[in-house]
Amino acid sequence: MTISKVQLLSVPVRDQDRSRDFYAGKLGLSVVADTTLGSDQRWVQVAPAGAETSVSLVTWFDTMPPGSLKGLVLETDDLDGEVARLRSQGISPSEVQQAPWGRFVTFDDPDGNGLILQTTGG
Repeated sequence: MTISKVQLLSVPVRDQDRSRDFYAGKLGLSVVADTTLGSDQRWVQVAPAGAETSVSLVTWFDTMPPGSLKGLVLETDDLDGEVARLRSQGISPSEVQQAPWGRFVTFDDPDGNGLILQTTGG
């Protein structure tokens, strides 16, 4: 197999500006690109600092309606600190849950896409 990594994941959103503000402004991801692709499309891409995989915030896939993505997993070394920071940003994550592999919370982006924030460190 010559596939070496996952480069990009598309997240279906309704409003790219609102979603960019959520993912970059509230979650703290970096804006990698925000480029016009023509008269009616834009390429908006965000990523955690130093990450190889990034996220594109897309509006143009008919088979991917806004809010249809579930299970985008984000990793942190400080779950409790990040949960407090998210709450200060007006985001309402679930209560911290314990699993055999670590701890996690769930929450939604403005369109209802389901996100998981986890730490595998205990």
